[in-house]
Amino acid sequence: MRLPMAGAGSPSSSAAICWNPMSEGKPVAQVAHKPDSDHETVDVVEERAIVLKRKKLTGGVRVRTVVREHEQLVDELLHSEQAEVERIPLDRWVEEPVPVRQEGDTTIITLHEEVVVVEKRLRAIEEIRMTRRHTVHADQQRIMLRREEAVVEDLDTSGSSDDPR
Repeated sequence: MRLPMAGAGSPSSSAAICWNPMSEGKPVAQVAHKPDSDHETVDVVEERAIVLKRKKLTGGVRVRTVVREHEQLVDELLHSEQAEVERIPLDRWVEEPVPVRQEGDTTIITLHEEVVVVEKRLRAIEEIRMTRRHTVHADQQRIMLRREEAVVEDLDTSGSSDDPR
């Protein structure tokens, strides 16, 4: 780098050229002239770069979710169970309560009542028979299914958005 020197041809003059980071890009060097010498001495100064960083918004993205719906036909077998109740009058005397019992798919519950007589006896007055019937039938229903999708949009530094990707 060639440095400009003020008064370079005059032996009686001395000049100084200065540069520092705050001096807006001017170089730093001192030129000394000796009156009795036929050459000049230039002090060499090392330049150093100072790197500063700052954040600058250059763009961005916006991510949002969109729910899409579509209809789908679902075909499934549905199981159901019904209870059939049958009441049978008994009107018979028993010595002790008849416990609940099971005969196949039918549960039998015997109802009792106490009756005042000269002596107390237990009389079965009715049986209730509950039979389970299992059925299977095909059922079709239209249901709505939803799914989320992500939409990513580029943003420029002015804040307006571009076309979505």
